[in-house]
Amino acid sequence: MAGSSVGAATLLGSVAILLWGSLAVLTTLAGPVPPFLLTAITFGLAGLVGTLIILARGAPGRAAVTAWGRQKPLAWAIGVGGLFGYHLLFFIALQTAPAVQANLINYLWPLLIVIFSTFLPGERLRWFHAVGGLLGLGGTVLLVGGPAMEVRVEYLPGYLAAAGAAVAWGGYSVLSRRFCSTVPTDFVAALCLVTAGLAGLCHLLLEARFVPSGSDWLVMAVMGAGPLGAAFFFWDIGIKRGLLRALGAASYATPLLSTCALWLGGRAQITAEVLLAAVLIVGGAILAGSDALRGQRGR
Repeated sequence: MAGSSVGAATLLGSVAILLWGSLAVLTTLAGPVPPFLLTAITFGLAGLVGTLIILARGAPGRAAVTAWGRQKPLAWAIGVGGLFGYHLLFFIALQTAPAVQANLINYLWPLLIVIFSTFLPGERLRWFHAVGGLLGLGGTVLLVGGPAMEVRVEYLPGYLAAAGAAVAWGGYSVLSRRFCSTVPTDFVAALCLVTAGLAGLCHLLLEARFVPSGSDWLVMAVMGAGPLGAAFFFWDIGIKRGLLRALGAASYATPLLSTCALWLGGRAQITAEVLLAAVLIVGGAILAGSDALRGQRGR
C-alpha cells in the first residue's frame, strides 16, 4: 500500500512537469503582457479557484481555509520564497542577461533537487542519481543553449539571479519535503494568493501599465488553470510524498516538452540537436529513477 501511494504521488508530480511543458507556447500566445502582471493574474486566478474549490467542501473546507492563518512562519517562508522568489529572480535574470543563458542557468534546478535531496534524513546520493541528473543537464544544454554561448562579465548580475532562481525552486522542493510534509496541499492556494499580491505590487512599482485584451485573458485563464495553477498542487503532492530524486531528474523533460509544444504550434523546429537532447534527457530520467522503477526506496 505504501509503495503504491508513493508511486501515485510521483505520478501526480509528473503531471506538473507535463503541464509546465505547455507554459512556453502559452506565454507566446499571451502576447506582450508584462511578466509581473502575468504572474499576478495567473496566480490570482489559481489561488481564487483553488480556495473556492476548498470552500465547496462545506465545513471541512472552511476549517482548512481558516487553518492557513495558523500555519508556522517557516511554512509561509518556504512556500512564498519558492513560488514568488523563483519568479522574481527569474524575471530579473531575463532582464539583465541574454534569455538563452538565463534560461539554461535556471534549468539547474532539477539537478539541484537531486543533489539537495541527499541531505534529507535517511537519503544518500547513488551514482545513477548523479549520472542521470548530469545527462539531463547535458540534454538541456543542447536544447536551450547550443554549443556556442558567450559568457560576458556585464551579464554577471543576470547570471547570479538565474542561479538564485534555480536555488530557490530546488530549495523549495526539498525544504517542503523536509519541513512541510504535514502541511496540507490546500495551503498551496494561500501561497498562490500571496504570490499574486506580491507580483501585483511589483507590477505597479516596476512595469508600465498594461490592459490585457480578451484573448490575453483567455490564455491567462488557461495558464492559471494549468501550468501556473494546478501544476503547483500536483508538484506539492509529488515532492512531499513521492520519489523526489526521480521527479528532479524527470523535470529535465520540461524544456523538451516545451520545444515539442512549440513545434506543434509551428513556433519551433525539430533538429538533430533536439533529438539528441531527447535521448539524453529521457535516458537520464530513467537512470536517475531506476531505483524507483525497481521498487526500491531511493526517495
